[in-house]
Amino acid sequence: MAESNSQTTSQTLIDGNTLAAKSLVAYGITHMFGVVGIPVTSFANRAVAAGIRFIAFHNEQSAGYAASAYGYLTGRPGILLTVSGPGCVHGLAGLSNAMINTWPMVLISGSCDQNDIGRGDFQELNQIEAAKPFSKHLGKAKDIKEIPKCFFEALDSAVLGRPGGCYLDLPTDVLHQTISESEADSLIKYAADVSEIEKGAQKITTASLEVERAVDLLRNAERPLIVFGKGAAYARAENELKRLVESTGIPFLPTPMGKGLLPDTHELAASAARSLAIGKCDVALVVGARLNWLLHFGEPPKWSKDVKFILVDVSEEEIELRKPHLGLVGDAKKVLELVNKEIKEDPFCLGKNHPWLEAISKKTRDNVSRMEAQLARDVVPFNFLTPMRIIRNAILEVGSPAPVLVSEGANTMDVGRAVLVQTEPRTRLDAGTWGTMGVGLGYCIAAAVAEPHRLVVAVEGDSGFGFSAMEVEFEVCLESELHVHAYLCFIGKDVYAMHRTLVRYQLPVVVIVFNNGGVYGGDRRNLEEITGPFKDDPAPTSFVPGAAYHVLIEAFGGKGYLVGTPDELKSALSESFTARKPAVINVTIDPYAGAESGRMQHKN
Repeated sequence: MAESNSQTTSQTLIDGNTLAAKSLVAYGITHMFGVVGIPVTSFANRAVAAGIRFIAFHNEQSAGYAASAYGYLTGRPGILLTVSGPGCVHGLAGLSNAMINTWPMVLISGSCDQNDIGRGDFQELNQIEAAKPFSKHLGKAKDIKEIPKCFFEALDSAVLGRPGGCYLDLPTDVLHQTISESEADSLIKYAADVSEIEKGAQKITTASLEVERAVDLLRNAERPLIVFGKGAAYARAENELKRLVESTGIPFLPTPMGKGLLPDTHELAASAARSLAIGKCDVALVVGARLNWLLHFGEPPKWSKDVKFILVDVSEEEIELRKPHLGLVGDAKKVLELVNKEIKEDPFCLGKNHPWLEAISKKTRDNVSRMEAQLARDVVPFNFLTPMRIIRNAILEVGSPAPVLVSEGANTMDVGRAVLVQTEPRTRLDAGTWGTMGVGLGYCIAAAVAEPHRLVVAVEGDSGFGFSAMEVEFEVCLESELHVHAYLCFIGKDVYAMHRTLVRYQLPVVVIVFNNGGVYGGDRRNLEEITGPFKDDPAPTSFVPGAAYHVLIEAFGGKGYLVGTPDELKSALSESFTARKPAVINVTIDPYAGAESGRMQHKN
């Protein structure tokens, strides 16, 4: 009987869709984001049947942002599945976002039949060339037997070395080819074995001599500073950073998405004294952060011309580009383990009375005092500070596990970065290295899926929210007895179910929209700019005044709130945070509060 079962398995044929799904499962993939259609619907269904949760979106752009953020939060490749042609093109937004932020992600797109290339086939596009500028790896399965190899190569590439976006092309004809199940299993096993060898071969060893030099520089510095970013967060280096900071007494400065690796409230936090810290430090240990525009390229006048940078990065190319005083190539967590070990053998620590710490501490107290004085006032109609203070206090009251904060917008994100407090690692997602608008709802969904034990709170400008507002439908779930029916609609061929699914996944996401009537706050033109044949049109920055964003989620069964006073906002936050169900809080903001382009007016 056993021999008969073995013969049956060896003779059972499976197609490329099933082999693709089995390859993902064999690698350990548990979630996939995307929009299905020709030719990948069957692939998505087989993946679900194999145990992968498919998160369906209204558009590939938001799905791609979700996949990229999922990769960052979990350390595993985020998977985006799209149809061919325009679907692939839409997915490039997420792929490029992953590449720029160095997050692991794989965009998988169906493509036209290989025999019809160049003949104008349905949604035909040279997708390999389209994805090339945004990918660290490009793969195409030209035959069903290549599927496991192509999948493992793309998935490995996404996480090995510096993480990033990868692209994998699945032609229609390959998805329809068949192979015996026993041969499929052998191909998957071979691909997995090669993958393990590749992972072992790419381990990075940091030279001990360089670690000693780094520690000597820190030990002998008069004004040392530790800067860390989302690369350190991705590497899970929070414990090593805590040990380093607290054993040496060196003040620290996180980049926006590095916030929370150590609490913003830590006594050695220098965020409130940022200009002093970067302007006067003589040695800066930069961990998992690039010396790009976010850190003023490490150049004067923001930084001292004499500062010595110690740059810790997983990418040797990044260190060669920045030309620091000293570079340490390797995973942030592992490099810091070596640094801490070196310090333990010959300890040093700046005392609380050290002039550098006293200067940082005084500047921090002064700046915090000025900010709190502004925050203490209840301004109605709302400016940005009053509602931000109320939101800050409500988030802090949640305690641990702290909510994941998603933030985008010009003034909204800038003010929020200064006011909202991060206390735990990887609990802040924002526009990132590229300053990408439209990431909000995708990031919310990724965070809710990756961190199901946490509340997710999005604080968004109305412009940023508008990019992906339709995805609030995704967050809403009605009565549980309808869920099975909706799921059956989704996996069937009903196009309506694809775009207006009646009942979806229930996610603990509260979206707070700062509604000031447009980009930066509606019409801010000077009188001399209001001229020409279309002068009576709304300004390019204007939206509909008083837009009822809260009604949008109510259309799908969620809870909406319209607030314009402190008491109304406090009540809405308390109710929605307690319910831990999808909600949109529409906060009416004075359209003349804030500044055009936020803190980057000089570039507009």
